[in-house]
Amino acid sequence: MEITVCRAADVALLDEHLGTRGATSFHARRYARQQAGQSTYLVAWLDERPVGHTEMRWSGCDAPEVRRAAPGCPEINGLAVRPDLRSRGIGSALIRAAESLARERGLPRTGMGVARDNPRAAALYARLGYHPLTDYLDRWTYQDHDGATHEQVDPCTFLVKALPTC
Repeated sequence: MEITVCRAADVALLDEHLGTRGATSFHARRYARQQAGQSTYLVAWLDERPVGHTEMRWSGCDAPEVRRAAPGCPEINGLAVRPDLRSRGIGSALIRAAESLARERGLPRTGMGVARDNPRAAALYARLGYHPLTDYLDRWTYQDHDGATHEQVDPCTFLVKALPTC
């Protein structure tokens, strides 16, 4: 397995192999934020196919309660691994790669949200050293193939981890 920073040519492959709901490419939006310097979009590859991804958002979580509780904390956002390849270390490797990027920038910690109805992910994050900081509602929108906009609201907990300074 290899983890790389997303390139323009990767977006179509991500759409093909790890598509998400909505008419507008989820991956294209993430790549555009990376190009604007707002994030770094990481992709996990296995046999030259994308099998997972996450975005390191340098400005942190958008939720006001998280911003108050963790000012200046970058957020590992939208971690996803192909369902048939979970529990093989891909998610852990993506998180470690994002943490490495934060350490390279001299940042003392990083954080991520986890949906309260996702105990499997919460257990993984706890094993990797993340601790609960605050609860919040994660709000996001997407546009479906008919052009209608939908808002999603997920109860979440924001987790943080102090990064070693080695």
